[in-house]
Amino acid sequence: MCAMPFVRVIELYQQRIQWLLQDSRKVFGLIKGTKVGLVVDVSSMSHGPRLRDFQKDLLSLIDEQLCYKKQLYCLSFSTEISPLWESPKTINVHVLHEARQWIQQLEPGQGCNLLKALKHVLMVKELNSLVLIVGSCPDQSSEILSGYAQQCMLGRKLQTHAVTYDCSNPAVLKNLAEAVRGCYHCYSSKGEVAPSNFLLKPPKHEGPLVIQTPCVLAKTSTDWLKTNGLKAKKLNLYQVLAPNAFSPVEGFVPILKKTVSSTLHEKAMMQFEWYDGTVKNIHVDLPVLYNYQKLLAKMVRIYENRIDWLSAASRRIWGSVCERRVVILVDISVTNSMYIIHIQHYSSKIIATHYRERSMWVLSLQCKGSRNFMSALRRAVEVDFKDKDKHESQGLYLLTTGIPDQEAVSIITGFATLLFAEVLICSFMSVCSV
Repeated sequence: MCAMPFVRVIELYQQRIQWLLQDSRKVFGLIKGTKVGLVVDVSSMSHGPRLRDFQKDLLSLIDEQLCYKKQLYCLSFSTEISPLWESPKTINVHVLHEARQWIQQLEPGQGCNLLKALKHVLMVKELNSLVLIVGSCPDQSSEILSGYAQQCMLGRKLQTHAVTYDCSNPAVLKNLAEAVRGCYHCYSSKGEVAPSNFLLKPPKHEGPLVIQTPCVLAKTSTDWLKTNGLKAKKLNLYQVLAPNAFSPVEGFVPILKKTVSSTLHEKAMMQFEWYDGTVKNIHVDLPVLYNYQKLLAKMVRIYENRIDWLSAASRRIWGSVCERRVVILVDISVTNSMYIIHIQHYSSKIIATHYRERSMWVLSLQCKGSRNFMSALRRAVEVDFKDKDKHESQGLYLLTTGIPDQEAVSIITGFATLLFAEVLICSFMSVCSV
């Protein structure tokens, strides 16, 4: 399967999620249907900033979503209900103006008689979509509300969209939405929730880190193969065949007065192309061949274990970190908002062994700005690597998901500065610009 279409699909999903988390869609979700009944709970509203914020969000809902519907019906409720019109109105400039005025004139009430509001709005048969916006716990139980709604909606195509707005007890409305197979949306304005909080977190993401001393000494795969490669173990095919490999012989035979070549006995030897392009006459010793197969099988298991080890824990993302001095650059540009949980998870794993307290710094990272990689690289070159000659081995690790803001030439120049030195002291930087 081609990777590019799959990457494109992921990008489309990410764009869709970001779109859903903007403006009125973030507060109320995406409203479906063409003939919408808007039912608003004003029991939890108080005078002051809270009421103004609620009115501002409702006005955004009118201007961004409901203005594109065919018909609209508005009703507010607390202990009593207060409909704006007797029946649904066809959307036009005057209707939208009335709806905006109605929102701006909403007054806080006492009690949350959702059952009474449902009894009234469910009698309006023209509607095909019902939006319930509730900010407090209804006076009635979940069973009563769900039972009544199910009876009234039986055999009727009415999409229900339930929204809890800064509600301390959203369970009742959530159960109601599930009972009528509708949509449920929860919004809280307290301490704006970052988009990353909507993502599934790995197990024990915020739990205490379990530090394990590695049982295998970290080595780069290049160094590891110097002692465990086939050539190092003298198991290279040419090394095994060399004792029984002979070059073809040509010589002048005086008695025959001509040059003759050595010939092969078909059962004793065979010709085999050597690594340098020449042809060798090979004698295959079966016991040696069988032993070679056993040794190869053993080496395959060793390589599989090595691959499994490299694919586990932080090595899956970072590889084998074995330098004595390391600089880690983490890309937290805004385009990584949907990946921040995974960035935090794998970054905390790699630093936990050396700096436990730094793991909390990683978990506090938030995405913002663009991908200003050159600034981070310059910081690494001018500050963290300024005394590079004093250190035995050094490494620069970059975790990113896309193309930097700067041109490739500038970045290559920055890397060239580092190549004159080889870079467990760790320096941590986040890469972004605001």
